[in-house]
Amino acid sequence: MGSPCAVIISGEDRELASRVALAVSAEARRIEAKFTRYRPSVVTSINERAGSRVQVDEETADLIEYAQRLHLLSDGLFDITSGALRRVWRFDGSGAVPSAAQVAEALRFVGWHRVQWRRPHLELEPGMEIDLGGIGKEYAVDSAMALAVRQGASGVLVNFGGDLRVSGTRADGSAWHVAIEDADAAGQPAAMLSLASGALATSGDAHRFVMQDGKRYGHVLDPRTGWPVEAAPRSVTVLAGSCSEAGLLAKLALLRGAQAEQFLRGEQVRAWVSR
Repeated sequence: MGSPCAVIISGEDRELASRVALAVSAEARRIEAKFTRYRPSVVTSINERAGSRVQVDEETADLIEYAQRLHLLSDGLFDITSGALRRVWRFDGSGAVPSAAQVAEALRFVGWHRVQWRRPHLELEPGMEIDLGGIGKEYAVDSAMALAVRQGASGVLVNFGGDLRVSGTRADGSAWHVAIEDADAAGQPAAMLSLASGALATSGDAHRFVMQDGKRYGHVLDPRTGWPVEAAPRSVTVLAGSCSEAGLLAKLALLRGAQAEQFLRGEQVRAWVSR
């Protein structure tokens, strides 16, 4: 998941806690291995076969269809083919900003409208690629929590890199205390919440950006232009029933730039925006 992952089980049944921890760990590793873009996986196999039709399994198909719905809901701002822009945008601390010509060249390989998708068959144009990283971590949290509950656990908190979900109170009946990080002061809370159920997800570029000539370029890119989203918040955190739902709303808000707060008010969800 590219970040610290944890599961906390409140109670005195050590055998149950050990069983749940092992199941959650295995599920996180399974999803990471299956959908990573950094090592051989289902995703890298699809990308290597761009230009030909690929048949995918049911789980992969479900994620692709979810990504397609996000694309429609965001008016094209969420696009799993935008990973091709990483060829010119690296956000590695070098301060390098690509030229307009370089961005235009990378954009030739971006656009869900260029993809042929008829479940379970996917075909990318040559040179294109998909990246499920924008939805994978939240999916993993929800999947891991479902496993924990099926194992018989109650009073569970699953946290993958700050995206988390809670099921049930702690063993003493108290709620879980969860902090929302302040984007301007690393390690400091912007808010403290008490949760007995629900999920939090954060989307933002507080830690990934490029500075050039005093201008900050965030890593959240507009797939229609190839450039960072204009006036995007540094981070958006949303509270929702599931981690996938919270992540969806956080990403859609961030991608709306200056209209992020207006979008969240319209959705009537609890959210925290840092600019």
